Amino acid sequence: MTDDAMTRPRQAQPVLSLRGISKHFGAVSALTDIELDVDAGEVVALVGDNGAGKSTLVKLLAGVHQPSAGTITFCGEQVTLPDPATALDLGIATVFQDLALCENLDVVANIFLGRELSPLCLDEVSMEVRAWTLLNDLAARIPSVRDVVASLSGGQRQTVAIARSLLLEPKLIMLDEPTAALGVAQTAEVLNLIDRVRDRGLGVIMISHNMEDVRAVADRIVVLRLGRNNGVFYPDSSNEELVAAITGATENAVSRRADRRLAEHRAEHHAEHDASGDT
Repeated sequence: MTDDAMTRPRQAQPVLSLRGISKHFGAVSALTDIELDVDAGEVVALVGDNGAGKSTLVKLLAGVHQPSAGTITFCGEQVTLPDPATALDLGIATVFQDLALCENLDVVANIFLGRELSPLCLDEVSMEVRAWTLLNDLAARIPSVRDVVASLSGGQRQTVAIARSLLLEPKLIMLDEPTAALGVAQTAEVLNLIDRVRDRGLGVIMISHNMEDVRAVADRIVVLRLGRNNGVFYPDSSNEELVAAITGATENAVSRRADRRLAEHRAEHHAEHDASGDT
């Protein structure tokens, strides 16, 4: 993360603001009184254990589910999201973990899937130019937009999915586990891509279980636990703080390991001090 990202001031009006968002499935409370703000040009990491409510919250914002209570304010206006088409039209794009790509189609066809130019007589040239423009803006490493998706790496497929989400020029993009099951080089490629999406002025919500990936790109880290807010942290927060907020336990393997390292460091320091005093 750049120094500018670390010191970027919060904006007066977030692109997204959630207040008191709750979601019930019968007697089960998946989310309770969730509050969340996302600014334009900011990456907010949404972290939590399995069952914390992260995916439910993303589906609410994508228009898949509707909240049982609370308000959603988008670009300064209170909105409702009755279906995914409404969310897209407002400027909220989502890249789910499965990416929803057609492996037998090429990159151009996937980017424009369902939004083809001139459906009665496809404008292949315009779509190809637009696809190249999107990918070049993202500095994507894709050899040809006419390559079928089945031939692409995991990182390249993620790039295609993100490029497709940018086609309608959204103001907020949500990424569900964008680096899951990727190798080191592909993960770095996707994290660089997220940086470039932020540089375009978009608000980004990123769900991830990988704390190193989160620290690499996030401006703020919002922790959910059992469907509730459980703290807001920053990239310089310690693993112990994050794990404690995510698990609800201050005593865990990470904190014990850190305590042992601190004790070993102090012992070494005292030993060196005693040795220097003897000479």
